[in-house]
Amino acid sequence: MTLRLKPLDQQVILVTGASSGIGLVTAKRAAARGAKVMLVARGEAALAEAVHEIEAAGGAAACAVADVGDRAAVEAAAQAAVARFGRIDTWVNNAGVAIYARLLDTPADEHEQLFRTNYFGAVHGCEVAVRHLRDRGGALITVGSIGSELPSPVLGAYSASKHAVRAYVSALRMELGDAGVPVSVTLVMPAGIDTPIGQHAANHEGKGEAQIPPPTYDPVLVADAILDACTRPRREITVGGAGRAQVLFGLHFPSVMEWLAPKMAKSFTDDSKPQPRPSNLFRPVRGGQERSGERAPRQTSLYTAAARHPKTSAAVAAGVIGAAVWLRRRER
Repeated sequence: MTLRLKPLDQQVILVTGASSGIGLVTAKRAAARGAKVMLVARGEAALAEAVHEIEAAGGAAACAVADVGDRAAVEAAAQAAVARFGRIDTWVNNAGVAIYARLLDTPADEHEQLFRTNYFGAVHGCEVAVRHLRDRGGALITVGSIGSELPSPVLGAYSASKHAVRAYVSALRMELGDAGVPVSVTLVMPAGIDTPIGQHAANHEGKGEAQIPPPTYDPVLVADAILDACTRPRREITVGGAGRAQVLFGLHFPSVMEWLAPKMAKSFTDDSKPQPRPSNLFRPVRGGQERSGERAPRQTSLYTAAARHPKTSAAVAAGVIGAAVWLRRRER
């Protein structure tokens, strides 16, 4: 089955988690390129401000307040998009929260809430999106993480939720393909991205501010990968070559990674800065922020740029496979 997706300037795109970080950057860039955008998140004030900014720049946008952990609220957001723009062409599952804590120190209610947002939020989005997209076709894009493939101490609960999301999305892609449903299913896996997710996180690792594991990349790189997937079907893409390298290293040298990762995790907090409170685990906080403001992120990724280009993606895949084979032989 050959699936044709509309040009971006002819699309209606719904983005969850659109009040900050990757979701907010994606919504703004989509609108700047002519798409009509429905922004969905829990924070009404941040959403309204984002819509005002998009419209002031000449774009078309609307917003709906919804907690993605509530399926009925997700369906209501979809209905609001249809009522405003007539349809949905692309659905972007982006909403997510984080906990910085050792697994055995993670409060049960927080662990459950994280899965309610990160995993069941994606499930609810997929269920509602497919119902709206299956008749006319479209794109279903879910933002995972390199944590979808690479577990990490201190971010164990977050990694587990992203592993679950990857398994769900992969199985859904198989089922929709077997049923002939004309929906492109994409998983975007960012490496460390300079967003306020650490500042918004529930943090039980001492008193220091939670940090994004370095190196970090600008969220624009993720937004552009998402917008590519809106118009060109693809299965998965990792944003940030450093993240891809870390995954390959962990896959082929697991014992070394198990020794190294806990030492690297000590850099996940900055004791010179207090953790902002409260977290956004149970309610929205401090919306409207696109980046952390902590450091200058990388503005480019040669790996991601090559992987996005249709003429070089096959070569990139071949290179990754070749590198994996070489690493395996070295290990043996």
